[in-house]
Amino acid sequence: MTKKMHTLSAVAMFGLFLNVSSLSAKGEENHGHAKNVTQPQKEVGHLKQENKNSDNHDEHGKEETKHGSEHDEHGKEKTQSISLTKEQMNVAGIVVSPLHLQTVVEEIRAPGEVHLNEYNSAKVTPRINAQVIGREAKMGDKVTKGQPLVILSSVEMAQAQGELLVASREWNRVSELGRSVVSDQRFTGAKVAFDQAQAKVAAYGMTQIQIRDLMNLKGNSTTNGSFRLLAPIDGTIIKDDFIVGQQVEPGRVLFDISNESTLWVEARVSPTEAEKIRIDAQTRVQSGKISVIGKVVQIRHTLDETTRTISVRLEIPNKDDLLHPGTFVDVWINGGDQGQALALPKEAVLRSPDGDSVIFIEKKPGEFQAQEVEVDRVEGDAVVIRGVSEGQSVVVKGAFFVQSELAKSGFEVHNH
Repeated sequence: MTKKMHTLSAVAMFGLFLNVSSLSAKGEENHGHAKNVTQPQKEVGHLKQENKNSDNHDEHGKEETKHGSEHDEHGKEKTQSISLTKEQMNVAGIVVSPLHLQTVVEEIRAPGEVHLNEYNSAKVTPRINAQVIGREAKMGDKVTKGQPLVILSSVEMAQAQGELLVASREWNRVSELGRSVVSDQRFTGAKVAFDQAQAKVAAYGMTQIQIRDLMNLKGNSTTNGSFRLLAPIDGTIIKDDFIVGQQVEPGRVLFDISNESTLWVEARVSPTEAEKIRIDAQTRVQSGKISVIGKVVQIRHTLDETTRTISVRLEIPNKDDLLHPGTFVDVWINGGDQGQALALPKEAVLRSPDGDSVIFIEKKPGEFQAQEVEVDRVEGDAVVIRGVSEGQSVVVKGAFFVQSELAKSGFEVHNH
């Protein structure tokens, strides 16, 4: 019985082993099948995701293509043109002109200072010791040549006036008698004395009119030593440094008079720049909003030891009295032709929002399109440009208005 039980136990154990092995094999088979099922699902899902991404990429590609198309259109800004009526153009002052080659002149820029035109200036001074006894003009007055300015009195002048009066009377008597009656010595002596007396009072400051009045004792003419100093030129009194009653010496400046209808400007340039400048070259002088055209009249031949520059003297008109001596100004001097180039006024070349330089071309009457250009250089008020053809009609005045109207229409003002 014991042996039988052992036999049954062995059989049971073997059967259990078979069941476990069968279950294990089945589990592995099921597990392997699960792997085979799951893996394709993952691959399908991955493919679907890739297809979806691919679809999205295609859509993005379409969007990019669409954007590229828009960019192409945007690049042309949908022709970036705008039409204006004749009334708008007239009100805005728009001027259109064909672009053509023109002579570009180099301009040398330099600092400058306004000075009196010394060739149109004068100083009024006494020639003898005298006392100021009356003023007849003051600083700021505009005077004409020969106008009385100041009354002076001098002992020396009184003596000279007395001598002239005596010499004049003697000469008149001798002249009436004639050379046949008086001796040659008396006749010659009277003539010499009279001429010397006239020369003396003239040297002291009396004019020929004053001398004639004195000899004829006309008006207020006396031999008390008083006399007037007159304006030697037309101009404006810019200085009158004296007071009535003051004793003045010969050469003491009582009045400075200058005709400020023309002024000088002293510009400072380098020696290299000075070599390019010629006499009579056109110049432009700028002081704030004041702009004046002048010319070069003198070029110094010595170098300033401090600034190492050369002074160039300009002459400018000042008929409206807008500029005054001592004013600092900016100067542009023509330094010679730089050849032919396409150029426009500064106001015709504008900046787009992206910083490019643009001009406006008239495609047809009243229709304007922005065109990018490259600025080669700026010479004074002229901008030398490249990137546009000669002969095209370009807005030379009123470009800002065209740019504003184009911006209002929704276009950005640039053209790639």
